[in-house]
Amino acid sequence: MCREIEGVLYDTATSTIDKKFTYGVPGDPCGYEETLYITNDGRYFVYTNGGTQSKYPVERIIPIAREDVKNWMLSH
Repeated sequence: MCREIEGVLYDTATSTIDKKFTYGVPGDPCGYEETLYITNDGRYFVYTNGGTQSKYPVERIIPIAREDVKNWMLSH
């Protein structure tokens, strides 16, 4: 998935996965994934995707500040 947000291109194909959290099992309509990526230039973003009844029924990319990454990981 690739999105431009505020002039910055975030692309899951060219970025590196740092951490991934999966809830539920494949095919679970309530299941979802949150994946933390880092771009080649050091920007972080979270890619979310889930089942139709999950909190992420639509794919999204959410930029996250470097100083917020630790809190994001601890919240899981």
